[in-house]
Amino acid sequence: MQHNEAVEARIEELLTGLDLEGKVRLLTGEGMWSTHPEAAVGLRRMVLSDGPAGVRGEAWDERDTSANLPSPTAVAATWDEELVHRLGALLAAEARRKGVDVLLGPTVNLHRSPLGGRHFECFSEDPLLTARIGAAYVNGVQEHGVAATPKHFVGNDSETERMTVDVQVDERTLRELYLAPFEQIVADAGPWLVMASYNAVNGPTMTENPLIDDVLKAEWGFDGAVVSDWTAVRSTDAAGAAGNDLAMPGPAGPWGDALVTAVREGRVPQSAIDEKVRRLLRLAARVGALDGFAPAAPAPAPVADQDIAALLREAAAAGTVLLRNDAGTLPLNPGALRRVAVIGPNAAHARIQGGGSATVNAPYAISPLQGLTDALSAHGVEVVHTPGAYATTTMAPFTADQVVDPVSGLPGVRARLLDADGAELLSEHRTSGRLVYLGVPALEHTATVEVTARLRAEEAGVHRIGLAGAGSMRLEIDGEVRIDETVTLESGDPVEAFLNPPQRYTEMHLEAGQEVVYRLVHTVVSNALGAVILTAALRTPRRDSAAELDHAVELAASADAVVLVLGTNEQVESEGYDRTTLALPEGQDELAARILAVAPTTVVAINSGGPVLMPWADRAPAVLLNWFPGQEYGNALADVLLGHREPGGRLPTTWAARQEDVPVIDVTPADGVLRYGEGLHIGHRAWLRSGAEPAFWFGHGLGYTTWSYDSLAVHQGADGSCELLVEVTNTGTRPGREVVQAYLGRPESAVERPVQWFAGFAAATAQPGESVRVRIALPARVFAHWDVEVHAWQVEPGTFDVQVGSSAAVAALRAEVRPQA
Repeated sequence: MQHNEAVEARIEELLTGLDLEGKVRLLTGEGMWSTHPEAAVGLRRMVLSDGPAGVRGEAWDERDTSANLPSPTAVAATWDEELVHRLGALLAAEARRKGVDVLLGPTVNLHRSPLGGRHFECFSEDPLLTARIGAAYVNGVQEHGVAATPKHFVGNDSETERMTVDVQVDERTLRELYLAPFEQIVADAGPWLVMASYNAVNGPTMTENPLIDDVLKAEWGFDGAVVSDWTAVRSTDAAGAAGNDLAMPGPAGPWGDALVTAVREGRVPQSAIDEKVRRLLRLAARVGALDGFAPAAPAPAPVADQDIAALLREAAAAGTVLLRNDAGTLPLNPGALRRVAVIGPNAAHARIQGGGSATVNAPYAISPLQGLTDALSAHGVEVVHTPGAYATTTMAPFTADQVVDPVSGLPGVRARLLDADGAELLSEHRTSGRLVYLGVPALEHTATVEVTARLRAEEAGVHRIGLAGAGSMRLEIDGEVRIDETVTLESGDPVEAFLNPPQRYTEMHLEAGQEVVYRLVHTVVSNALGAVILTAALRTPRRDSAAELDHAVELAASADAVVLVLGTNEQVESEGYDRTTLALPEGQDELAARILAVAPTTVVAINSGGPVLMPWADRAPAVLLNWFPGQEYGNALADVLLGHREPGGRLPTTWAARQEDVPVIDVTPADGVLRYGEGLHIGHRAWLRSGAEPAFWFGHGLGYTTWSYDSLAVHQGADGSCELLVEVTNTGTRPGREVVQAYLGRPESAVERPVQWFAGFAAATAQPGESVRVRIALPARVFAHWDVEVHAWQVEPGTFDVQVGSSAAVAALRAEVRPQA
């Protein structure tokens, strides 16, 4: 639905039919995930849902599954806008299947520091790549009638003190880096919603910040609505008068009756309220939530499960980055293999997504071990496995194969919500020990939550049995109280209860087949999110770490090839906190070194959302980066390892060899302020400026063929743009895809600039021996800088250097260009 006079006139009519109380009521959510309906104007409630790697819907419930896409870093690593557009269409279909009108994604903050907790949820260190992938994502979602929500506007590039931090950033840096992806996505995709972040920028918190009214809405012409991050609206007058339109969640909050009073007393102008409602009604019209308005696009057709699987498998392979491949180690030839060892803490347990609000309940998760076993069994190859090192020392939620619901007798647990008198409000069978109750009507009267199960030991040994959560906890095993404690959160961030709740446990030696009765009682107290989050958890017996390592080395030495799956998990990389180190979790580097010493054909697969250190990388014959690749992980990995698909990915962010070399890494505010003192120099720009050598540059990625860069021609446009024509040849023996990248530089500039900056890309596909020509468009903006004297974009007269190659560090072809004014 385009902005048109008839639609706007009708919205103005609807506005006149609402009194002040009715208008203000619409500006705060009805609940955790929905807006208020209003029968007087034919408005139904609108449902909003996290994203961005799937559509969770209103329930955080393992029984309500959602397609789990590769993490946004993996999506950006495809450098494939057409594929991203198709993923957006799948998200729209998932949204409509779950009754969702608004998808809360994509996340278009930048990889300023590799320690950023939500690094996996953002696309890139570069604003241009972020913008192009983000626009493809938004268009894919909205072309099917579901609103997309670029977030978090702006400066939410790390998690430490995210609720309160004041990001101090100079005007030019703000414009050229952090605002730039939002600006281009607004121009190229017209999002219907933008989310305002928790943090402040240069003083005002973002839900009160003039950047929303002055830049996003007035300067860029954004005609959609601005929604707060959850609980980010904290004032009545300042936020009420500013550009944030919808305060979530609800119904409580600082608006409501207080905002009505503020308007009547003249502290907040009536016009501000009308403008907020106007934008919400426009959103409702676009998503089909307003009577008398056809939605902006027809709802997508449901997508069959097999088609979802095929697309997610394709996307996971397309985002896989081949970092090293010495002497053609990959692809593996199954005909030459008798035994393959699949080793590593992430081999049998697929780590398919990061932690936090991006989490969805996938219908399944194909582990590397399962994917390779399935693929190699047809060739008669034996696959053996051991973890070698442990991914975590913590417990995991009960799974359905470990426990039995004592009421139904079904695999799983029994959860009961009880009132203050012990009367049962809700009793249900659950298939996981992780319980999240949000927006459940029974919560209003719930005093205690009880979780019961019969736990059966599969093997003899010491079992760690316990819980995760905050508040008053009592754990009984076979009627004996083992834990009775009030557990407190370590930080002031209420989302910690979701993301990384404290754990408590007791240890018991159980014989194989022995059963115990588990009973956990949680006393409910009010919290900022109005939710109950509770986990019944277990850690099964395991070998001593040293013995496990020795066993892995023995297994590796006995195999023809080793696939070593290392990485992080949703506890290491999560919303709510930043990482403190880029090192892999304890034990994994030693495991890699020991395996590489005995197994000459070892492929290391890295399963992480963001950069990790690999001090052993130069000894590894092949290194693949899989990211958090979604539910089809193992199948996609097998496709790549066996050569059924080419690893199509290129790095969207630079990977360090040593943490001390990272030029921009600090995420810790000082006295509540985080200064972006590096200015324009982040990512590959900062690495080039520092002179340090990373492990792998932005844009790097190998395929299963080789390429020559043959010629470069420059065509200049009258509007200040340029077009590069680049001829490349597939010089290898397999079909392939090459991502041809363009970078600009200006050594003699009169204004401060990066050594070089990313300017554009295009992909070439060719058969062996085939030459193809690709066109890389360089719009006028890539030559411009933000002039702080006139507060406008300017192009410095003169010549710019352009280089074309396969990464930020490879300049295969060079030319000069003089953009016309």
